[in-house]
Amino acid sequence: MLERDNLRLAYKRVVQNGGAPGVDGVTVAELQVYLNTHWERVKSELLAGTYKPAPVRRVEIPKPGGGVRLLGIPTVMDRCQGRI
Repeated sequence: MLERDNLRLAYKRVVQNGGAPGVDGVTVAELQVYLNTHWERVKSELLAGTYKPAPVRRVEIPKPGGGVRLLGIPTVMDRCQGRI
């Protein structure tokens, strides 16, 4: 799971998909800096089974026929972890 090739592929997919930042405000463009700063802690938590995803940012999206639907936006780090 944490092999370099898996991590590189997960990172590449998250960057290609782009998208809005989650509750932490970290954008996809800032992901590399975030990973450089926080990776050792995240890796330790993943290996120990104690990693907890951040809360999901909720956004209302208008529906074509009226009304809204809720969209959950995870943090870019959680998106990356979900791809590993």
